[in-house]
Amino acid sequence: MIALATDDPSVWSQIFGFQNYGELLALVKNSIIAGAVLGILGGLIGPFVVKRDLAFAVHGISELSFAGASAALLIGANVVTGSMAGSLLAALLIGVLGSRARDRNSIIAVLMPFGLGLGILFLALYKGRSANKFGLLTGQIVSVDNPQLTLLLVISAIVIVGLLVVWRPLTFASVDADVARARGLPVRTLAIVFMILLGLATAVSIQVVGALLVLSLLVTPAAAAMRVTSSTLWTPVLSVIFAVTSVVGGILLALGGGLPISPYVTTISFTIYVICRIVGWRRSKRGAYDRRTLVRVGR
Repeated sequence: MIALATDDPSVWSQIFGFQNYGELLALVKNSIIAGAVLGILGGLIGPFVVKRDLAFAVHGISELSFAGASAALLIGANVVTGSMAGSLLAALLIGVLGSRARDRNSIIAVLMPFGLGLGILFLALYKGRSANKFGLLTGQIVSVDNPQLTLLLVISAIVIVGLLVVWRPLTFASVDADVARARGLPVRTLAIVFMILLGLATAVSIQVVGALLVLSLLVTPAAAAMRVTSSTLWTPVLSVIFAVTSVVGGILLALGGGLPISPYVTTISFTIYVICRIVGWRRSKRGAYDRRTLVRVGR
């Protein structure tokens, strides 16, 4: 049955169908711009998420962001504003209460089901288009109108500027918080500031990739970049390239198939990660071989 289903040409046309592609492309101009901007944003903030071991926190924030967006959808308010309110609430709770990793994970584990439950309740009460409900979870390629794009650009600019302002001390605190604290850096304040920036980034990201798969934008590209380089310069550069490729490529492929954007974004992002992991493994293996060779020569 599975073989017959996958051999059906209509299945593949749904996944990779490019009829009237040029006409459809003009309809998603805002989404492509939004995807490129979110790729830059996710690529810049992602390395800090990985270094600070906050991948789980991203998921927790996205659940309350989803709840806020669902509430806004229910009452007819701006979805981005509702999403931001939920994200900031989650980010502040995690940042203030989760100073230790054990506490942070417990708080996130409590917030995630609560946010998801609230979001499902609000969507169940919402009587509008089912596509709006589905899009909050899995993303939409035509959901970004001009006001939303403007708001997304403004929020993204705020997050990027904020990151650039705290980049050096945040990098120091992310690598070794104890040494940074001993040097007089406000480590706790930096952590709260970063959580706020992460909350804003998560809020705007779910408008394109959806709440359930936001990790593919804020974590996977950075994790892939860190498999092939440890440079403080090239890690964010590669992370941005990988994130933009994943989001914009996902939008372009989803447009052809008319399916939700998330499967395409996650597949591209995962493929990049696997390739980077293989490259990193080959490099480490070659490095180990070279070291063994030098030892033999030294003897």
